[in-house]
Amino acid sequence: MVELSNLTLQHGGQVVFIETGFKINPGEKVGLVGPNGSGKTTLFRLILGEERADEGSLDKPRRLTIGYFRQDFADWRDASVLAETIAGSGELGQLGDELVRLEHRLDDVDAPDYDQVIERYGEVQARFQEAGGYDVEARARAILAGLGFSQAEMDGRIGALSGGWRMRVQLGRLLLARPELLLLDEPTNYLDIESIVWLESWLKDYPGTVLMTCHDRDVMNRVVRKILEIDGGKIRTYPGDYDAYERARELDRAQREAEFEKQRAMLAKELRFIERFRGQPSKSSQVQSRAKKIDKIERIEPPRRLVERSFQFKKPDRSGNDVLKLSGVSKSYGGRTVHRKVDLLVRRGERWAIMGENGAGKTTLLKMMAGALDPDSGTVSIGAAVNAGYFAQHQMEQLDSTRSVLEELEANFPRAGQSVLRNLAGAFGFSGDDVDKPILVLSGGEKARLALARMLFEAPNLLVLDEPTNHLDLSTKAALVRALSDWEGTLVFVSHDRAFLRALANRVVELGPEGPRVYEGSYDAYVLTTGHEAPGLRAVE
Repeated sequence: MVELSNLTLQHGGQVVFIETGFKINPGEKVGLVGPNGSGKTTLFRLILGEERADEGSLDKPRRLTIGYFRQDFADWRDASVLAETIAGSGELGQLGDELVRLEHRLDDVDAPDYDQVIERYGEVQARFQEAGGYDVEARARAILAGLGFSQAEMDGRIGALSGGWRMRVQLGRLLLARPELLLLDEPTNYLDIESIVWLESWLKDYPGTVLMTCHDRDVMNRVVRKILEIDGGKIRTYPGDYDAYERARELDRAQREAEFEKQRAMLAKELRFIERFRGQPSKSSQVQSRAKKIDKIERIEPPRRLVERSFQFKKPDRSGNDVLKLSGVSKSYGGRTVHRKVDLLVRRGERWAIMGENGAGKTTLLKMMAGALDPDSGTVSIGAAVNAGYFAQHQMEQLDSTRSVLEELEANFPRAGQSVLRNLAGAFGFSGDDVDKPILVLSGGEKARLALARMLFEAPNLLVLDEPTNHLDLSTKAALVRALSDWEGTLVFVSHDRAFLRALANRVVELGPEGPRVYEGSYDAYVLTTGHEAPGLRAVE
């Protein structure tokens, strides 16, 4: 379906690809991986025709339909979510819009081109019907429901939605269009677990071809059956899911390292012989022969090592046994009660995962636990010697874009020495000149790391985290999991990342109409007990 051969591309002085390529066959589900800046977005742009290679060829069908989900969105019309989803779904949406315009013109029977309007209406109607246009609303509603929209929200205005929910609309439009090739750039970033699981199922059943980047390990394991890895300007192909790719990559690296070391030892041996006998006439022919031999040998490049990121958390002071207690806590917004007389007790060393459907009040509960929101009634009590740290998505927005990474830390901790703050930045992946990067140019993952560094500077022994893994790539998520696993404090968090939940939770709180229900044990134990990966899946399945 799509084949790139002998691809070479350079941006300024940076070589993005060098004499490399890949092939994607019809119906394949392919994951695209590589470090930030390795060229994943550039590869999408090449396939779309938005960018051209310096050398090499791109082969794809002339009439191939391609849909591209990217991490931005255009201005929207003042329309309902449903109408915008249908209108943006490609040819089907265009045909529907044209039908509406033609129907209005059919009222003007005296128009000089009335016969042509009737003829065109028949043509468009036939094509609309053939493409499944008359059940498009039902299909659009099913897709939007899978992405987390209620029926009322589907009929509501798109202008009332947050950026994250508009991204869901963009994804819905694309899925409704059902192009032959789907290019998906981080489609799960703004989804909850229920919607992620629904999308997994949709993609697995989709007969078309998919090429996707995704920071969710479970999605990559359940959907893709081939991995394209971009590394150092080369594209390598690995069969299987993400776990199989990691195993194969490690084996590949070990083999290449062994070949490199073997060649290096051979070359060293030959060079020693040449140096030892260079001045001896009786050995001159052997010396020349060996010199010519090593000149002709193609040198094996030392294998690139994947640098594993690591976070270093300061050891927190020990808190009392009772860390956080909620007694009769209630909270309402307008006439809607979100929490009613909630009683919870969090003890030292526990790791609580808060779960619930959209609107169940997960973020509201975390805000009250962190002291960022007062309950309408009841009390939230912090235990003895508890120092809380709170991470939420809005804290990334509060970073001052006019400052550099180091300047932001200096502004927040004016009494700390620069060496201390540089060490802090380094512990969260900002080493060397990275500390001078303007916040304005940071990626979402870099901003999340900076916000985490700022929160953890004073070594809290209670962490309240609201979706801490949003925008983090797989290696950074793994580093955060390792750091939190070794950290000795108490943790309360919300996350849509099942690998994160699986690794850290030893209590699961499920929020529902009857109030919170606490499940002792891990996330896997919760799934085994309840039979679902998240509360809302009962409504979606």
